[in-house]
Amino acid sequence: MHFAAHSHHLWPDASRTGQQQYWNDSATLSDNKWDKVFAEIIPSVQRHIAGHLNLSNPSNIAFAPNTHEFVNRLLSCLPDRPHILTTDSEFHSFTRQISRLEEDGLVRVTRIASMPFDTFVERFAAAARAEHHDMVFFSHVFFNSGFAIPDLKTIVDSISAPETFIIIDGYHGFMAIPTDLSAIENRAFYLAGGYKYAMAGEGCCFMHCPPGYAPRPRNTGWFADMGALAAKQGHVNYAENGFRFWGATFDPSGLYRMNAVMQMMADQDLSVDEMHAHVTGLQDYFLKSLITAPGPLVTPVDTTTRGRFLTFETEQAAAIHDELQTRQIITDHRGSRLRFGFGIYHDRADIDRLIAALLECDFVKAA
Repeated sequence: MHFAAHSHHLWPDASRTGQQQYWNDSATLSDNKWDKVFAEIIPSVQRHIAGHLNLSNPSNIAFAPNTHEFVNRLLSCLPDRPHILTTDSEFHSFTRQISRLEEDGLVRVTRIASMPFDTFVERFAAAARAEHHDMVFFSHVFFNSGFAIPDLKTIVDSISAPETFIIIDGYHGFMAIPTDLSAIENRAFYLAGGYKYAMAGEGCCFMHCPPGYAPRPRNTGWFADMGALAAKQGHVNYAENGFRFWGATFDPSGLYRMNAVMQMMADQDLSVDEMHAHVTGLQDYFLKSLITAPGPLVTPVDTTTRGRFLTFETEQAAAIHDELQTRQIITDHRGSRLRFGFGIYHDRADIDRLIAALLECDFVKAA
């Protein structure tokens, strides 16, 4: 039983169709496959993403193999020793990169605690107003707790300096919870990818790039010049839309998979709202079922503002994870936090099986 949909959402059959289409195009079109990638596949995926996020201009969406590539490209746009405002709960990739730069005195970092959750927006917005920052970076849904920020616009509006980069890490929000970026699309960058709730796998990440911000990243690849206007001799040119943040040659198979999965959703009228409602119902059912199950599980997250997984605080997180693994039940843990992620491939019968298995575990019997 797979209850780690927040970590690696199982792929629908449509993703295999997309992968096969990429192989067939590579075999039959050879070098000319890139014409199709840029003329058909990329615009189609951009339109799908823009539709789910209510963005007005799909061409402002750039792609890369991972979000870390985008983070480094954004950092390359900042002045010397920039001041960065972030949280204590960002994903490992960003946290590691910023901490390493901080070690060498190349950045100055202010970190705001994500807990207590009910005051986070107020505290983070106050910190944003208190000082000038070159970059403000925060997650829509925190990976280590599942807490979902209920109001992105309040934070964005609290940052008055127009030159400050605002970056929202949407990796646990995109295709997981209904998200409308229309009110902040001209002000904030938004990072996400296909590995989790978009059900398309690795190698297919994207960034919405607000117009006018960072027109010439120092960290750049040759794709960033595709579509550039008014080229100057001896000058490094950039596209004016999201292509300015592109890198270099990449494996486009992830785009084929994402395109196929999103087209499947469109064909079936399957919306993020419906998926979110389905998973929320399963979460509530699981939590209610746990009331009758003795054990050390206690959720630390306000259930009204959570993403698509439940987090439980317990010093036995690793032991519980390992025992469940021996019973072929897949979960994951981060330190003392055990996470259960449900997907559209689960129903109540699966939750009943999970509860029954939990009751048979040694850690419950000993409680």
